[in-house]
Amino acid sequence: MDARTEAVAASLAESTLALTRALVARRSVTPDDAGCQDLIARRLAPLGFHCETLSIHGVTNLWARRGTARPLVCLAGHTDVVPTGPADQWQSDPFAPREQQGWLYGRGAADMKGSLAAFVVAIEHFVSVHPDAPGSIALLLTSDEEGPSVDGTVRVVERLAARNEAIDYCIVGEPSSVEHLGDTIKNGRRGTLSGTLTVKGVQGHIAYPHLARNPIHLAAGAIAELSAMRWDEGNDYFPPTTWQCSNIHAGTGALNVIPGALDVMFNFRYATASTRESLVERLERVLHNRGLEFGITWTGHGKPYLTPRGHLVQVASDVIREITGRAPKLSTSGGTSDGRFIADICQEVVELGPVGASIHKIDERMRVDDLVTLTQIYATMLARLLVAGAAP
Repeated sequence: MDARTEAVAASLAESTLALTRALVARRSVTPDDAGCQDLIARRLAPLGFHCETLSIHGVTNLWARRGTARPLVCLAGHTDVVPTGPADQWQSDPFAPREQQGWLYGRGAADMKGSLAAFVVAIEHFVSVHPDAPGSIALLLTSDEEGPSVDGTVRVVERLAARNEAIDYCIVGEPSSVEHLGDTIKNGRRGTLSGTLTVKGVQGHIAYPHLARNPIHLAAGAIAELSAMRWDEGNDYFPPTTWQCSNIHAGTGALNVIPGALDVMFNFRYATASTRESLVERLERVLHNRGLEFGITWTGHGKPYLTPRGHLVQVASDVIREITGRAPKLSTSGGTSDGRFIADICQEVVELGPVGASIHKIDERMRVDDLVTLTQIYATMLARLLVAGAAP
């Protein structure tokens, strides 16, 4: 590494660490943005970004775009963090970023304020090197990713769709890495479908079961059948769909009363081999076939999304290999992400970010060295996608 390259790397490292610390210091527990997006917008505006803020029901969203031409490369993420849990169990204040033995500690360090800082510094570096690059760059941020996700990224996507503003490539900064930065790229996520099943019975005295109908007994067979069902076989990218019961409640609390109803909370994590409609139909068929009197309240839904091997996956893989020496694997594991919303207006979406081992935990942390590496990865991907001119 020559002197100039070393100087650039040192500058990127200093800038990314400083911005990460500034973001972590803001107590942006979902849905409070705590000024994070304003801080970022003030960094982007001098670079020629047009910044739009969309505030809905206490949620803050930012759409910042530089340029009007295609292709449009979007960097997406969230400024909100989960609650800290018992603050006295942390080694230090969760919102007072602390460095120790090569790690940066603080709530949101890995999920995902480190990625946001790397986004911003990568953009600044890219624009300084390629001020007249073709195409456009955008940054999409929300403070509603860790919450119900109803007034966040999905609302921005709806606005963009309404004005026919499509995205060509999107990099979501979620903590996708498993053991080492860049070892995993998420190129999709399973869908989620949640509901509460209420099985109706007849309440009565437990000593006179012939005068009652026990909904626990009535539902037991159906629950066993649903849990054992092979919903689909998955595919090359997704494991088979699963159905899981998460909570069951029935009874008055008395030992001698047969309950009149049973509530079962459940969730599907489903592959692209199934649809919401097919899962609903098959579940209800089981319940009808068993003669149950029931009702279902559907409480949450997120579509699956998938980006097969293509231009964006190839660019991400090549850049990671060149910078880290690792050959990343593709994965669709884990929970949902806002990538599912962006996929409605973007055919190629990947999630690429820090190691996620400490996210949502006490003493969340990220390697300081990974901050500059991540910045270099993002900046190089921008160059490959916008300057190199390689067509999908």
